[in-house]
Amino acid sequence: MAKSYPFPKFYFKVSRPEQEFNSADQIGFTEVSGLDYQVDLIEYRTGNDPNFSKIKLPGLRKFANVTLKKGLIQGFKDANSDFYSWIGDGSKAGTVRKRVDYRKNIVITLNDEEGNPVVAWTLTNAFPVKVAFTDMKADANEVAVETLELAIEDLSVEYK
Repeated sequence: MAKSYPFPKFYFKVSRPEQEFNSADQIGFTEVSGLDYQVDLIEYRTGNDPNFSKIKLPGLRKFANVTLKKGLIQGFKDANSDFYSWIGDGSKAGTVRKRVDYRKNIVITLNDEEGNPVVAWTLTNAFPVKVAFTDMKADANEVAVETLELAIEDLSVEYK
């Protein structure tokens, strides 16, 4: 009988189901974090309950912001201009209120070693809430990394 091993987490893809970015398959991120949510708790008790404790009910779900990190690559902005117009450039023209259709669905797919998808997370109505450009340090031996933080309205998981 063959042994089963957990999948490694280093082979993944960030894409758009509608393929609105010019080259969605070329947007390679080095790190994805924040794929989680929690359910708020509602505590309730009636005044005539003989048990002197509250009952607990599930409340609303709260989704964490999802953080994407990628290396800064020359020519990347030209090849992915739709992506950069979506996240904005920090100018007033790039603010969320000025952009049309700024909420987008994003799919993050974890692949096995052969490139087959095994799990897909769909971020519904994602939009950028923070863009952090690389820090610079004269004595660092590191890659320049940009960070994009997305707010989401829903997170669904599909196991392939």
